[in-house]
Amino acid sequence: MIKTVMFDLDGTLLPFVQDEFIKLYFGGLCRALAPYGYDPDSAVKNVWRGTKAMVENDGSRLNSEAFWELFRAAFPNKPEVREVCDEFYINEFDAVKTCLKRTPDHTPLIERLKNAGLEVVLATNPLFPECAVATRLSWVGLSESDFAYITNYDNSTFCKPNPKYFTELLKKLGRQPEECFMVGNSVPDDIIPTKGLGMGTFLVPEFAENPNGEDISQFLSGTVEQAVEHILSL
Repeated sequence: MIKTVMFDLDGTLLPFVQDEFIKLYFGGLCRALAPYGYDPDSAVKNVWRGTKAMVENDGSRLNSEAFWELFRAAFPNKPEVREVCDEFYINEFDAVKTCLKRTPDHTPLIERLKNAGLEVVLATNPLFPECAVATRLSWVGLSESDFAYITNYDNSTFCKPNPKYFTELLKKLGRQPEECFMVGNSVPDDIIPTKGLGMGTFLVPEFAENPNGEDISQFLSGTVEQAVEHILSL
């Protein structure tokens, strides 16, 4: 019996193409860091290196610790900018919503699931702080209070596509895989790891990420609305 529904964020609840989002995101972040002496090319390069450190995290530390340890070491003579970045995510980051292909209001969908007695979790790849996730949720009419749990880089020690990201999340929720259902747009990040653990899955293919060319006909797929209808029919 399904008790928990997990949603990915970027490309799933947020209808955008990842490359367009990244271009706008990095442009804004570099502008925020420039007054503190951070060269844009070096900043971007080391954000990517920090992201790689989080993706390769082995569970021994928080993802935020993996990121900031690497980023600070890359700029030993520059001012500390973690708070600067948080301010960017709370304020200027909102301008990046222009990457959205449309602006759906997902509140009714989430409310339908909750009214059916289901726990709703935002299983977004924990590469960002909580404040950045909150800003992105607002783009589609959602807030942190709409979810029972939200992963971010301060409460996670693994990242997708590592299956341990999901096993860590399951442990925190006190759920067995067969009690959970994952809705996402990335075949390697959202679908394959959860399917392998025994969770139900639903692929949202509009902005699908499928770098390995998997045959997606083998997966249940459709819109976010169709995913919710399917889950409520189980």
